[in-house]
Amino acid sequence: MARRASGTVAGAERASRATRLAAPWTVGGLTAAVTGLTMSLDLVELPVAARFAVTGGVTLLAGLVAWSTQRAGGSAEIEAAAEDAGHRPPAQLPPVIAHFTGRADSLAELRRLFEDAHPRRRSRDDAPTGARVVSIHGPAGVGKSALATRFAHEVASRYPDGQLYFDLRGGGASRVRPEEVLTGFLLALGARLTTAPGGLEELRKLWWTWVRGRRILVHLDNAHDAEQVQALIPPEPGCAVLVTSRQPLYLRNTNDRRLREFTEAQGIELLTRLAGDDRVSDDLASAVAIVELCGRLPLAISICGGRLAARENWSLQEMADRLADERRRRLDELEVAQRIDQSVRASLQLSYDDCTETQRRLLRSFGLLAAPDVQGWAAGELLGVSELEGGDLLEALVDAQLVEHSGVDRTGATRYRLHDLVRLYARERADKEDTVEHRQAAIERVLGGYRERAEQMAAARWPQDWHRQGGGGGGSRGGTVAMDWLTSERMALLALVDQATGLRLWALVWRLGRASCSLFHSMRVFWTEWRHVAEVTCDAAGRLGDRRAVGIARLERAAVLGGLGQIGRARADAKEALEIFEESRERWWAARALRTVGMTLRDEGNLDEGQRYLLDAIAAFREEGDQWWHARTQRNLGELRLAQRRYDEARELLEQALDVFKSNGNAYSESQTLRALGEVLAAEGRHLRRRGDQRAADAKHAQAAAVLERAAESFRVRSEHWEEARCLRAAGEVGDPRNGLRELAFVRRAENTLEGLGDSWGVARTQLSEGRALGRLGRDADAVGVLWQTVESFRRLDDRWWEARGLRTLAEVLLDAGRAEEAREPAAQALDIYRSLGNEAGVSRARDVLARSLGERRAGR
Repeated sequence: MARRASGTVAGAERASRATRLAAPWTVGGLTAAVTGLTMSLDLVELPVAARFAVTGGVTLLAGLVAWSTQRAGGSAEIEAAAEDAGHRPPAQLPPVIAHFTGRADSLAELRRLFEDAHPRRRSRDDAPTGARVVSIHGPAGVGKSALATRFAHEVASRYPDGQLYFDLRGGGASRVRPEEVLTGFLLALGARLTTAPGGLEELRKLWWTWVRGRRILVHLDNAHDAEQVQALIPPEPGCAVLVTSRQPLYLRNTNDRRLREFTEAQGIELLTRLAGDDRVSDDLASAVAIVELCGRLPLAISICGGRLAARENWSLQEMADRLADERRRRLDELEVAQRIDQSVRASLQLSYDDCTETQRRLLRSFGLLAAPDVQGWAAGELLGVSELEGGDLLEALVDAQLVEHSGVDRTGATRYRLHDLVRLYARERADKEDTVEHRQAAIERVLGGYRERAEQMAAARWPQDWHRQGGGGGGSRGGTVAMDWLTSERMALLALVDQATGLRLWALVWRLGRASCSLFHSMRVFWTEWRHVAEVTCDAAGRLGDRRAVGIARLERAAVLGGLGQIGRARADAKEALEIFEESRERWWAARALRTVGMTLRDEGNLDEGQRYLLDAIAAFREEGDQWWHARTQRNLGELRLAQRRYDEARELLEQALDVFKSNGNAYSESQTLRALGEVLAAEGRHLRRRGDQRAADAKHAQAAAVLERAAESFRVRSEHWEEARCLRAAGEVGDPRNGLRELAFVRRAENTLEGLGDSWGVARTQLSEGRALGRLGRDADAVGVLWQTVESFRRLDDRWWEARGLRTLAEVLLDAGRAEEAREPAAQALDIYRSLGNEAGVSRARDVLARSLGERRAGR
């Protein structure tokens, strides 16, 4: 039916064209007849009315003929000869590349789109629409043309009236005008234009006439924008258009699909087809490295594969090594010839040349940043313009497929990144086009922007870390905002701190590092990153020659080292800071250093000396009039009193601190103090149970559990996950025999949270609690396994004191399980460690455990 309909239409078109070809002769003959008749009327005697009637009738006849031929033929400026009977439908599709691979999902999606668009799928009630247009867009070298060509060949048989192709050369000044394309398409379909076209609109009308009733596939490659394509779209529903471009076109009836880079597996498959199965299988690690160094870009992988195929003596490792030298060789290695299909650099150059000068400058500056991605405000800093203007320019580069959206971060801001090869190209252009001063100024502006934002977040999160008598709500206000910001910017902060270090911008490194450490410290998250930044900040402070900055940096490093169990190093940093602040008479900072030294001594088990430093810190904060730090240090002393089993004193100190935090409206510190108070109540309950007072013990345990769960819930609703985990761990250590399973569940929740936060020391500490909980439930084998794991964790962390506690706890669980002989070795090891540390309290407890394992009251008799 389609063939007969097509033949009928073609016959009508041939008759119409024949009429148009005869029209000039017909009109000319009639015009000559009118002229001759008018002259002869002068020789014939006729009435005036008759003479006008004859002349008017002949003139009207000539006009009607001219009008009818004009209607049949369209514009008088365009004439077309009749189609040859032997004319064959055009088949202009370029060949499919031999190594095409890796696009199964994209091909499946294109098939679905074309099935939905096929005329036979339409309901009879559907109104006719124009051709279905599918636009495949994406960055340079991603394989858009290869995919479109491969699919065009697959569906070519559905379009028996021809397949047309044109490379629109969308980049730069060489792009093709729609008039040129239409002329080429009309000629390919058999039209012979006997006069010069009258312009784009006249050509469009003729194009519409020639595609009417036909089924034609149009493949338009490398389109620049919608304007270049719009006039080329057939209005026929039986036609289809495949377009490739570097940006979405947003045309009517268009399905815009972005083509992404290959996955690792797709990249390996392509490299294998080019370089050979054996070479890739023999060195799969190097093959993966090549694919990753190519940024998974099909063009780059194809070039590498082609070079390997041509050089059989090259190993994949050698190719990977060449690519690894990113600043000198990678783009050179990814170039066979200076053509866009054989050079990553040339392909990127096409997009770069199509940008405005300001957009190019932004791209060059963006390429200088070490950050993996940034929020939009950074563009304004790179250019030294407003945030709004910078954001608009950044979005223009996104449209040009030179910058990518990397997603929306936890603050709700869009983040932007450069593909690795685009970044290299941008740096290359920056080296050639911008001065050293210009490049460094751009980086410094962005670093300054990050420094300002980090300081604002840190001061809002923990004001007491920045000012004496800081605001009462420290930590409880803006906690979620600060956490979301730090989570979103963590990798950028690390990269930029390192970049500033490389540029020797010590003042920026110090300030940005100090603010970052304050955030890490206040939230106890990202421990590895926190330690790295603390080390860099200490180095920057030393290079600045600023003693005060050195002292603050040492306290920052002491906090993270102490949290990681490196107590000796933490105490050394804190004592150095104390010496600096006492020399400079910085009494408030000196008080903070006193507190930190006392905490390290407490955590190491040296309780007597630790309390001396804490008492001195409390007195110093009282003299400085800083209620918040005074109350916080009282809480720390209360925790030390708990370790000394001086429960009444511990409870009194904590209740005093609690009153201060309540009066100041500091909910965060109030919840921390509730956690410490719950631990004291739990210890009192265990003490009462050992004395046989079960009723009083049950009451204390119930009170402790309620306090700890209240504190955990307070932290949970504010998304303070580390503090919530500490409360859950304490709730799992209450030791209430009525709630053994519930306590084990608390501990395991805490362990999962701390593991997710990267707190390796916290995980080890919580495993100790898990071992105790399992022991109380009588699950001895499980408890012993977990506790050995705990001991190994503390050994890896080089935390000797907690290693000893783990060994002592293991021995206690073994004794309770009736395995006294097995308990002797860990008890003896714990005793040796406590002796080496000079920890008398630990020595005493380890001796008791060892004595029990030997069946004696005391060891060493």
